[in-house]
Amino acid sequence: MTSPARTPGRPGPGPVLALDYPMSLGVFEKYEEAQAVVDYLSDQEFPVEQCMIVGTELKQVERVTGRLTTGRVALGGLLSGVWLGLFVGLIFALFAQTGDALFTVLGSVLFGAFFGLVWALIGYSMTRGQRDFVSVSQVVATRYEVLTEHKLAQQARDLLDQRPGATLT
Repeated sequence: MTSPARTPGRPGPGPVLALDYPMSLGVFEKYEEAQAVVDYLSDQEFPVEQCMIVGTELKQVERVTGRLTTGRVALGGLLSGVWLGLFVGLIFALFAQTGDALFTVLGSVLFGAFFGLVWALIGYSMTRGQRDFVSVSQVVATRYEVLTEHKLAQQARDLLDQRPGATLT
């Protein structure tokens, strides 16, 4: 694998995320395996700043965590509004010249709760039931490749060959 030629003024990876002529030291199914290879090289005083771990074959994984109901949306909006109102109320109370700080904070919390509730319900009603579930998503790599500069590739391979029980893919 070679890196594309860089033209002056052309956008691309910065010097931290690029190697001039990277060569593969191995491909691994788990990130921890690739990390262990680089860690071993570091233990052998190899210049690991000339290495990269590149995740390839990316996929998005979405885990559905529950149903989304009007009540759940309302509660989430209410709580978000309370936190925002509390934050704004405390700032107002800090810089207020006169008046009772407790009423300022309490008023801001109540206004924030109402505002959060209304906007959450408006947003939910606009989806018209097209996404009635809650989920978390993450982009993950299927494989991890360890790369190093071409001028150091053989030295790295020699060091990795000395590693007990290690095989490179």
